[in-house]
Amino acid sequence: MDTIEVTADGQTLCKRVAELIDAGRIGAARPLLAAARRLSSPSPDLTILGARLAICGGVPELAITELDTGIAAWPSHAGLRKARAAARSETADIEGAARDAAEAVIFDPADPQAKAILGAALLALGRAADAAACLSEAVGAGPAPVIYRETLAKALQAAGDPGAALRVLSEGIALSPGSVALRNAAILMCLNRRDFTLADRLAEQARAAGIADACTFGMKGHALSSLGRHDEAAAAYQDAYKLGPHDAYVRHLVTASGALPDAKRAPPEYVGTVFDGYADRFEDHLISLGYSIPGAIRAVLVTHPKVAHGLDAGPVLDLGCGTGLVALATADLPIGPFTGVDLSRKMLNHARAKQIYDELREADIAADLAAGTQLWPLILAADVLCYFGALEELFGLVHPRLAPGGWFIFSVEELLPDYDGIVPGNGRWALQRMGRYAHASDYVHEAAIAAGFRILRTDHPIIRQEAGAAVPGILLTVQRLGHDG
Repeated sequence: MDTIEVTADGQTLCKRVAELIDAGRIGAARPLLAAARRLSSPSPDLTILGARLAICGGVPELAITELDTGIAAWPSHAGLRKARAAARSETADIEGAARDAAEAVIFDPADPQAKAILGAALLALGRAADAAACLSEAVGAGPAPVIYRETLAKALQAAGDPGAALRVLSEGIALSPGSVALRNAAILMCLNRRDFTLADRLAEQARAAGIADACTFGMKGHALSSLGRHDEAAAAYQDAYKLGPHDAYVRHLVTASGALPDAKRAPPEYVGTVFDGYADRFEDHLISLGYSIPGAIRAVLVTHPKVAHGLDAGPVLDLGCGTGLVALATADLPIGPFTGVDLSRKMLNHARAKQIYDELREADIAADLAAGTQLWPLILAADVLCYFGALEELFGLVHPRLAPGGWFIFSVEELLPDYDGIVPGNGRWALQRMGRYAHASDYVHEAAIAAGFRILRTDHPIIRQEAGAAVPGILLTVQRLGHDG
């Protein structure tokens, strides 16, 4: 139980309040702050402490109100501006946070914290070069908190200079060898650059130094898997699980490692479980990552001869329909009715709530295609083939369900050479981070042609952003020939 030390010194009380806030002991800090306010006249320091308590208590709006009053009383106080910038960031008012941080820099040009706050806000606004300049000054001012270097590295990477970003992190590791955050940031940056050898080396250095957590081992597993060292990757995932058994991401990695690299697809029960747990935040998360596939499929469909002339293009089978984002993006086109198929009951519940689908089926898409008899003029598959390695069997199931002349539009993640020019996996497909497969462009085309499809068009969208890096994709539109029976 927290106890309050009796003292009549307001300054000492303020110092103790700050220590308690830093330690996360908000309940103990509140009565001490009230006592400090009774003993002392209003001041910027008391205002800032009150704002920090409000933010930690989950009410940043209250912090902003208190800081507004403080800034009206002390308009040139840089600390108040920094505090309001932090509060505004909590309410997603990034432009307001940038204005406050910029004014804090004007009032105190030598303050590295103000420059770091401004840099972080500018990065969030997409001004990576300006952010890197601010953060470079913050880091260059002397010994800097780890977060300054992490954010500077992100800004440099976003500005198109991943080499400089990695150097910043490497310098930080040399200065703060005990920082797990810096080591993990460097490993992740190597994964994004597809330099799996260096990612593994950095992870191994962290393990040897005893500076590793579940995330370190998870990323080590991905690097090893990408290098074809799958038994070692599975061991790394197990180490990650030992350190973070309750971490959803770690559980995901361990489960994904059960889909061995030579397996032809991810286990259906794995996919269903993952998306049941993901359903409630699926759409918000994808939107935040710049997910583009529903719009890309729409752009293809508007070129369909019937759609282009305002004619009904017929029923649609939406494989792996999820929450219904593709149907939502295309609902105003002369296509439909829609039938959706997905393994996740919770994802289907979200799709059902949109009231777009005539029918929704909880099933594995391969089993559903094999059991079906209906011919479909349009079959869509947005981000579902990434859970299949080999595509021949699935294409063989889609082909007889597609009406002669019908279109099959699907996306895959594109398999690219790694940093050393080596194509991971078997050269056709490879298991990637997060348990998804990526596919080589030539392989996808050859498999589609072998299944009896004619290639109509190939697009290369950026599917989404993942850990600060673009995920390249292939959107293929194929047609069943009208005379193939």
